[in-house]
Amino acid sequence: MEKPSIINHLASVQGRRDETPNLELAQQIAQDKNATDLKTLVEFISKTKDSKIQNDCIKVLYEVGELEPEMLVAYKDDFIKLLTHKNNRLQWGSMAALFYISKANPEIIYNDLPKLVAVAEKGTVITRDNLVYILLELARKEKYREDMLTLLAEIMLTCPTNQLPMYAEKALPFISEAYKKQFAKLFENRLVEFEKESKKKRLQKLISKLI
Repeated sequence: MEKPSIINHLASVQGRRDETPNLELAQQIAQDKNATDLKTLVEFISKTKDSKIQNDCIKVLYEVGELEPEMLVAYKDDFIKLLTHKNNRLQWGSMAALFYISKANPEIIYNDLPKLVAVAEKGTVITRDNLVYILLELARKEKYREDMLTLLAEIMLTCPTNQLPMYAEKALPFISEAYKKQFAKLFENRLVEFEKESKKKRLQKLISKLI
């Protein structure tokens, strides 16, 4: 299969083990607003069976999303399809791309949340982290806030204790008066699970702000 010229700029194609070529490519695409190269990278993920090239493509795409999130919006459905790909890097990389899309256009992510939640429940820590970032981004919109707090509470009820303080700290600004007692009780119930005193203290500090 003939590779489009942009693919030759990827790290693995250059025989590199570092991410510098991918980061430089993402910066160039974002700077030039190069929609053609962006589309090529999205499409090539499904055309190639080379996992290293797939990994490089998704890396460039979500790095472009961090710089220019609007550029990824048109490919929302492509990233959602990749959430169930057998290549785990594509799964969490696509969730990261969807996070940046949620920053540019939260409305188009809202209806797909059940799919995203289902993937995150079975996915890696990074996949779940990016789902939480998406929920927090949508929580900025008052019309979504109640739904997002409900979903965040469900995640924080069962997530690993290692992640809980971070999730709780990021969610705190969005926890409205009506939800403070619920979240305080949730955090109090989970305190017994903590072995690290430092993380336990972080959670106790949050509880004191909620009661």
